[in-house]
Amino acid sequence: MAISITEALDIIYQNTSAVSTEILPIEASLGRIVAEDYIAKFDLPGFDNSAMDGYAVKCADAGKTVDCNEVLYAGDTPKTNLKQGCAIKIMTGAPIPEGCEAIVPIEKIKIRGNQVMLPASIENGAHIRHAGEDIKNGIPYLHKGEKVNAYSIALLASQGVTHIMVRRKIKVSVFGTGDELRSHFEKIAPHQLYNSNTPMFLARAEELGCEVRYIGNSGDSIDSLKKMIAAAIDSDIILTSGGVSMGDKDFTKEAFGELGMKTHFSQVEIKPGKPTSYGKIKESAIVNLPGNPLASMVNYEIFVCALIAKMSGANAHYHGTISTQIAHDYQLRGGKYTACLGYFDGTSFAPLSQQLPGMVSPMHKANAMIITTPNLKFLQKGSTVKIIPIGWNMHRCQKEDFFTK
Repeated sequence: MAISITEALDIIYQNTSAVSTEILPIEASLGRIVAEDYIAKFDLPGFDNSAMDGYAVKCADAGKTVDCNEVLYAGDTPKTNLKQGCAIKIMTGAPIPEGCEAIVPIEKIKIRGNQVMLPASIENGAHIRHAGEDIKNGIPYLHKGEKVNAYSIALLASQGVTHIMVRRKIKVSVFGTGDELRSHFEKIAPHQLYNSNTPMFLARAEELGCEVRYIGNSGDSIDSLKKMIAAAIDSDIILTSGGVSMGDKDFTKEAFGELGMKTHFSQVEIKPGKPTSYGKIKESAIVNLPGNPLASMVNYEIFVCALIAKMSGANAHYHGTISTQIAHDYQLRGGKYTACLGYFDGTSFAPLSQQLPGMVSPMHKANAMIITTPNLKFLQKGSTVKIIPIGWNMHRCQKEDFFTK
């Protein structure tokens, strides 16, 4: 019996745990998910310092001419306390001398030998960076479940961290099924087809930060399928396409079942791609996708991407959407939950004119999709739709309703 899209996603989330951890140099951690909170060991900045090249002054000296006989550079230690009637020339990053109440930028000063004329108004605390105003000692600055980016690495480096604990890469294995399929690097007979799904699955998993492996292509027999499964069983995720419908030679589910797969669902109420199944053999997640390229791509984006996001340990693993307008009138058949591919140009979403389940070309053109509910049969130009990105990720920490109704 087919289950709903939301039920299928909930089953995936509930049965998926984060992969194990490893420790990497911070320079090698880009794109990984942080496996523990990182707590500041010291204030940043560690001392009050100047945010500008200028002069350390007293506010009471505003509008006056004061003496200046000292210069402070970044890395210096102040040797005197600042007194009223005096100023100290100071460079960006230099520590604030005792008694300083503000920094006046150099462009607001008039210089006369060893004397400087200050502006008529000086704000207390102006252009002073205070100790701990960026990062406070004892406060978390990088959290478990966040993705490391270039700026996360800057944070870690600012605290003197050299190595970080992250989730390891997810291991994904892929094989195709079907006697009629051949790899794109082989010659084919007139009755055969090139297997476009397998390289697509591998490339998409790699885009999502996984470690990928191509097992090969299985013939339409249980023994051939079981050999492929055995070769892939050490993976975190095994992806296949084809052989999951009701045909005489659709043996994929049977082969997985004989090797101990616990099936959590075998059909989803979605068009295209109803014969999508998910299960597990011990800790390995198995996703069997339809053989039709566009149908497999749509269900990959909805279910496999969710599986990878949850398994990665990311806090943000739920599908996120952008609300936008539809670019033109769009007629739907209705009656089913339907995934519709299209192009989002930053202003509106334009559904692709042709997108049949067996097609390949629409996948390249699409950068987003909408999923419509069964009651929806027509979308008027300018109507609000919720798009799910493709090829650029938008995930949420909280579950949201992503259907266009």
